[in-house]
Amino acid sequence: MRLKIEHQTTYTYDHPVPYGLQQLRLRPKSRDGQEVLSWDIDVRGGTREVTYEDEHANTVDLISFDAGQHEISIICKGEVDVTDRAGVVGRQMGFVPLWLYQRSTPLTAAGPLVRALVAQVKRADTELATLHALSAHILQAVPYSTDQAASDLTVEQALAAGHAVCQDHAHIFVSAARAMGFPARYVSGYLMMDDRVMQDASHAWAEAHVAGLGWVGFDVSNGISPDARYVRVATALDYRGAAPISGLRFGHGHESMNVSLQVQQQ
Repeated sequence: MRLKIEHQTTYTYDHPVPYGLQQLRLRPKSRDGQEVLSWDIDVRGGTREVTYEDEHANTVDLISFDAGQHEISIICKGEVDVTDRAGVVGRQMGFVPLWLYQRSTPLTAAGPLVRALVAQVKRADTELATLHALSAHILQAVPYSTDQAASDLTVEQALAAGHAVCQDHAHIFVSAARAMGFPARYVSGYLMMDDRVMQDASHAWAEAHVAGLGWVGFDVSNGISPDARYVRVATALDYRGAAPISGLRFGHGHESMNVSLQVQQQ
């Protein structure tokens, strides 16, 4: 399936910004099952300083703010061919050893609620079936809800809240899978929805490493493994390492953000 993506993020400030830096993890990469046909990033109100590959093999653009800006926009446009591989991504790539993906982070540290959730998951005959059972159990225990407002909840906080968005579901899966002995990681990317073109935000899911298959994706929020509607962009131990945009700025005043995103079949 060929997907066309247009993604614009605009930050507006009520006082001019003297200096700022942002890391962009907004470039999908070609690999088995995903071919990037074209991809452009246009920065308005800033300058691309350097492009590099991080430890997880994500392509990162470092941009600086032009001095005195009240607004900066990042516009991404491109086309990607995706093949349905039933969520199977394959072998580990990048510089990070596989064992590192069993390391917890402040957002994914397993506490009593994660351990209780894991204890309720029945081990199946295969690792893959066990992970599918884990994904289904998470969605049942913590239903999807857009009422979740906070963007930096830990897994224990998300479980205590009793409902979650895709970012929380990915973190819970990653934490629980690691507690069960699987290397696991967070994925940010795009999803073509069947009922709309315009979207409010990009998407997130998780991947676990399965013997004999390599990395396999699990989208807890939608109850499936990623198919040809999904475009993988960045992976990391948690959201903070795979965030589409992260950075810092000097100065004071209020910041507002507006996102425009279209994902459709070409």
